[in-house]
Amino acid sequence: MKLSMNLMEYERNHKPPILVNLKRGSSIESIHRVHAVVTDKKGRVLMQAGNPKYETFVRSALKPFQAIPFLSSGTSEKISIGEKGIAIACASHSGKPEQAREAFKILWNSNIEVNTLQCPSPSKKGSRLEHNCSGKHAAFLATCKKMNWPFETYLQSDHPLQQEITRIISDLLNMPQEELLSERDDCGAPTLRLQLAQIAILYAHLSSSDNAELEQINRAMVAQPELISGEGRFDTELMTRAHGQLLSKSGAEGIQCISRNGEGIGVAIKVEDGAKRAKYAVALHVIKQLEWLTPIAIEELEEKILMISPGLKLEVDGKLKFQEN
Repeated sequence: MKLSMNLMEYERNHKPPILVNLKRGSSIESIHRVHAVVTDKKGRVLMQAGNPKYETFVRSALKPFQAIPFLSSGTSEKISIGEKGIAIACASHSGKPEQAREAFKILWNSNIEVNTLQCPSPSKKGSRLEHNCSGKHAAFLATCKKMNWPFETYLQSDHPLQQEITRIISDLLNMPQEELLSERDDCGAPTLRLQLAQIAILYAHLSSSDNAELEQINRAMVAQPELISGEGRFDTELMTRAHGQLLSKSGAEGIQCISRNGEGIGVAIKVEDGAKRAKYAVALHVIKQLEWLTPIAIEELEEKILMISPGLKLEVDGKLKFQEN
């Protein structure tokens, strides 16, 4: 679903980006420019700040969709890993024992050796299972085992598994598969370069209950928020306080995605300079504007996530504006 907009339409519909100011005392020290967009599953841009056609790599926010073949192939059911196994396949976890254990269960139940994982071993840690993408890689390998696909090349873009993932994304976005640009992510797996609104459309689908596998993935993620990132991290803390109403998934380099469950609405955020602190500040700012959480929950998250140090604070300037027809 390539979003098209001629110059006159762009100028008429262009909304200024959101700015996040880091203030030291009363002085602005740094400024982050942030694009944000809200879409429905049909691809309609409902609200925006900045450019909805801003192109960026989706990074780890792609994980829930990379997990679809794990379910659609029957692998997750065959190896009986339940909601926790599905959740860890979508996670960017912190390497805690309970998280690494769930990734290990996928491999154990599939009779696959841990050293088959091709994600890196994290610095100062002893096992690839502690890598934040180990669940995704374990699910990749389990799917390959079920489908009799080769292990050695499971991260190559022309591997049957990666081709199936690309096909799924192209179907969800209603666009030709050959138009999707794939590059290597830090963990070795392919990631995709998409327009920001296209990323929001994916998350609108994730919350719409129209796709059986995505509904299962959604349920697993919101039911097991502690596995998705970890205590004190944004995705876990937000979903815990949302009590099943919101799904949240971060990606590197300033990517943050949120969906409102049951409504088929997705939000995608991109910080131009990739700053993590700015994406969380804007995410909470957007949630507040959309009234998707109680003021008390938002205040708790701001205190837990946005506290930097004495004398420093983040201020968000700007808001989402409705798209004009």
